[in-house]
Amino acid sequence: MNIQQRITFLFTAVCAGILGIFMLVVYLSASKNRANEFYNILEKEAITKVNLLIETQLDSFTLQTIYRNNRKILYEVETAIYDDQYNLIYHDAVDIDFVKETPEMLSEILDAKRIQFTQEDWQVIGIVHHSKGMDYLVTAAAFDGYGFSKLNNLRSTMMITFIIGLVVIFMTGKYFSKNSLLPLSKMSEEARKISASNLDLRLKEGNDEIGTMAKTFNAMLERLEKSFESQKQFVSYLAHEFRTPLAIIIGEVELSLSKPRQAEDYQQTLETVLKDSKKIAQLSESFLDLAKASYDKAEVNFQKVRLDECLIEASQKLQRNHANYRVELDLDESIDEGTITINGNSYLLSTAFRNLLENACKYSENNSCKVHITSIDKKCHISFSDQGVGISIDELDDIFKPFFRGSSRELSEGSGIGLYLVEKIIQLHEGKIFVDSEVGKGSTFTVIL
Repeated sequence: MNIQQRITFLFTAVCAGILGIFMLVVYLSASKNRANEFYNILEKEAITKVNLLIETQLDSFTLQTIYRNNRKILYEVETAIYDDQYNLIYHDAVDIDFVKETPEMLSEILDAKRIQFTQEDWQVIGIVHHSKGMDYLVTAAAFDGYGFSKLNNLRSTMMITFIIGLVVIFMTGKYFSKNSLLPLSKMSEEARKISASNLDLRLKEGNDEIGTMAKTFNAMLERLEKSFESQKQFVSYLAHEFRTPLAIIIGEVELSLSKPRQAEDYQQTLETVLKDSKKIAQLSESFLDLAKASYDKAEVNFQKVRLDECLIEASQKLQRNHANYRVELDLDESIDEGTITINGNSYLLSTAFRNLLENACKYSENNSCKVHITSIDKKCHISFSDQGVGISIDELDDIFKPFFRGSSRELSEGSGIGLYLVEKIIQLHEGKIFVDSEVGKGSTFTVIL
């Protein structure tokens, strides 16, 4: 059973219950009113016969004849009159005597002045009536055929109305549930169109609960799209960058194996293979760092880290691989502990700083980089300055793109993903990076965290 069917049946059941309770209340109220009205009629009939018999001195035979003639047609009231000594003065039909008054009953009437009860669907009333200085005990009984007929008609009408109402309620519930869930159906149709090849598609959003669900789903699609894009870029970059060194290694090895050569030739081949193997190893490390930087922030282990410690770690790693590189670290004395300590990933930050330090040293004539740390507006500003060849204005907008290498690429080897990796890591830490450069004088990269 789907949601639409469950809503329809639930709506029908609730409405049917409310309608059934309402009809039951109406029926019980009508039944009670009928009984009360008929008791009042019986009382009036009883008083009328007492008055006819006592006040007007109408003979008993005439009253009994009227009762017998009308009994089968008009549901005539059977009346009995007793004095206060329980002596029978008048009875419409002693031979029938439906009520069969007993001394106990008459005593109860005399004490209570008025009683009423039912006997085999007949309603019976007993009253004390005062006339000409005497108290008379009067009982009156009759079957309310007309009233019961109206009540039965009401019950039948209610049953038919209830059945028709159920059908109408069911159809109404089905219509409203279908229209209420229509946005979900449209959302489902839109979601079916989304696949790995078109994750840029989004669901239509709104301001209601379904719109909120669509926003949540779109946010999930956004994360999935980023993950797929990162994966595609990673594979594409991997294939692009590994192709060249692998081709060189294969070519050198095939050339060496094609015919016997001198030992010097083999040594030169091995040096070339070693050089390109190191390049592949460096590329592998860079791509792994890029993959980590492309993770969703929720998947990266963030904790309290000191930026100066990350810089020192990056500088030490750089100088282990390049002993001729020099890094000058200048920490502003006014900077406080809270500013230099942020919530981040120490490995990724060290990787970003190492790339900036390596670029600065690589393109400087004296292979040195000056790092200055200061605090501005409660943010930590870290500048990496070199005295290298600089970057032209035309290339400044492209230096953070993957695989971009400017006019200085002839001065040193590289993969072209260093600055792209740096920007990804800084963005992952909700920071910013800026560059100020002048050709022939050097460049300054400023990181704000």
